[in-house]
Amino acid sequence: MTREQRGAVALASCVGAVFMPGALILGYPGVMAPYWQQAFGVGKGAVGTVVFIMFAVVGVIGFIAGRLYGRYGVRPTIMTGGILCGLNLLVCAWASNIYWVYVWGLFNGAAAGMTWNATMTSVQHWFPERRGMASGVVNLSFGGSAVLLVPLVAYLLHRLGYFQLHIYLGCFALLLGVASALFTEIPQRVRGLPARPASKPAAGGGGAMISFTVYESLRTRNFWLIWLTYALQGAAGVSMLTFATGYGLAQGYSLQSAVLILFCFSLTNALSRIVTGYASDRLGRGLVMSLSFWAAGAAYLLLPWLNFLTAALVCAAVVGFAFGTLLTVSVPLASDCFGLEHFGAIFGLIFTAFGFVSGALGPSLGGYILDRTQGNFSAVFIYLGVLCLLSGVFIRLVAPDQRARTARRP
Repeated sequence: MTREQRGAVALASCVGAVFMPGALILGYPGVMAPYWQQAFGVGKGAVGTVVFIMFAVVGVIGFIAGRLYGRYGVRPTIMTGGILCGLNLLVCAWASNIYWVYVWGLFNGAAAGMTWNATMTSVQHWFPERRGMASGVVNLSFGGSAVLLVPLVAYLLHRLGYFQLHIYLGCFALLLGVASALFTEIPQRVRGLPARPASKPAAGGGGAMISFTVYESLRTRNFWLIWLTYALQGAAGVSMLTFATGYGLAQGYSLQSAVLILFCFSLTNALSRIVTGYASDRLGRGLVMSLSFWAAGAAYLLLPWLNFLTAALVCAAVVGFAFGTLLTVSVPLASDCFGLEHFGAIFGLIFTAFGFVSGALGPSLGGYILDRTQGNFSAVFIYLGVLCLLSGVFIRLVAPDQRARTARRP
């Protein structure tokens, strides 16, 4: 098997590995939120806390996983995430109160953090000249899985019931996760792999790409600008994931129409990943990200004043496009800034902003605001729109130092 063929297999394996973790973290809570509220007698704030727990754990696990697969390899990390993703659904199957859902959120965050961070590292190594494209393909699976899961879970929940649905989902997640992990290892750890042709230049320039250490990256302005962008834009994006269905029901739409709002968010969240990943390789990471974030800010600010279904669908789609852009283009942007040698650990630290801050600023705080205001979404959407606008400013200030990044160390 040639290096190019082996890289294509690794890319396909990474696509499969992130499918169920992406579906469970980006689509499943939005569909199940009304059920949890009714079955367990809790408010929107309590359900928003589930999302906060998931992303907080993703932030912690992302950094730890970066350290672990640096020592043991990407494949064991991804396989562990796949096993955890499948078995963990049994927790939700037997859930009798919201606290069991919190436990599910904790372990699901761990599974998603392991799998997503490790697959991103894998494809960055396999496709150094097309890092944006490769990240976009894998992220298309991560976000696009929610497009398939949202209507399917809503249908199966009605036809099969809560318990049986989770048994089927758990078995599927377990089989897919284990099978997909087998060919995800980075090229440096694959025995007998042909060397990379010398005629192909390294990404970013003529010299060898310098990789920052974790400590060196923490001392740069670029790290903290990306971290802030993740915190604010992440909060805005994941909030639509949590509140889309509830907003539709509050506007008087049917459940099918309310779920359609979430579907539009999930659809563009998925499609934007391949589009913006490819575009960022050619137009620049900062430009692509800032334009999408400002568009999402405008969508949030307009949403309280456009009280009809078509407007809600369009605005949710714009926010979803920006959310997919954040999760996709930030990956090659981080490797542009800091190199690949310590990428897993550095990006894991960046992702702590998404895990700890985004969940608190978005779904958790927004849910409690809605509880205090008897479900008034206007203040929450204006607040989230401002976060999007600020994110666009911060990401435009990120400037990878091309000379330092491609210089040769003595």
